[in-house]
Amino acid sequence: MHAAHRQLPYTVRLDWGLKGATAILPGAQAAVVVDTLSFSTTVSVGVEAGLAVIPFRTAPGDGELQASAARLAAERGALLAGPRSLTQLSLSPSSILAHAARSEGGELVLPSPNGSAISQHLAGHVPQLLAGTLRNAGATAAWLSRHLPPSAVIAVVAAGERWPGGALRPALEDQLGAGAILAALARPAAQLSPEARAAVALFEAFRDDLPEQLLESASGTELVMHGFGHDVELAAQLDACTVAARYQDGAFRAVS
Repeated sequence: MHAAHRQLPYTVRLDWGLKGATAILPGAQAAVVVDTLSFSTTVSVGVEAGLAVIPFRTAPGDGELQASAARLAAERGALLAGPRSLTQLSLSPSSILAHAARSEGGELVLPSPNGSAISQHLAGHVPQLLAGTLRNAGATAAWLSRHLPPSAVIAVVAAGERWPGGALRPALEDQLGAGAILAALARPAAQLSPEARAAVALFEAFRDDLPEQLLESASGTELVMHGFGHDVELAAQLDACTVAARYQDGAFRAVS
């Protein structure tokens, strides 16, 4: 990894995917994983409903990984989120809302190929790990400001999506989610890397039109075409969630 890719000397950094996270993580006191459609949004809905959400790396069509997730859920007596669905607990945040009343106080194993994979990799490599999104941007920034000194290094990781074949596809919704958190963090601009400042500028440009922008984005359009438009609308609800999602004891949990 080239030293320039660490975004030194800035203390607030942003990069994409697992490789980007690896580049900007050294020296960080906190990392925030932003996967707006939908891992981070699902986590925010889950922890707000009283669930402890366990990230689990998976890949489309990988039956062995899905079987491992099922075994983990069985071992812990936890709920298991399946592939995106509105009729059962799944990666869809709408499904979590629908089942929240009978799920409070339990654990949920949440497999996903992007946000979960990055979170699972970063766990144990950074003192504080959070799942951030538009829904909990203000709560996430407030938690970081309360618990970290002004000079702390913060690594914001935009998860992105995947092209067929597995290559990273940068995604508008994750840049907006990252920008919302960084804007609410209210750190001096001199502390933010150019990549972080660009995310803030994009968010500020779109903040009054987030639902439409997400619905019309490539990722949003794809979900709408498959019947999950409400997931996109949930994800666009800026600061609808008043608790942050912090990784502790193997799961993301609500903190304020």
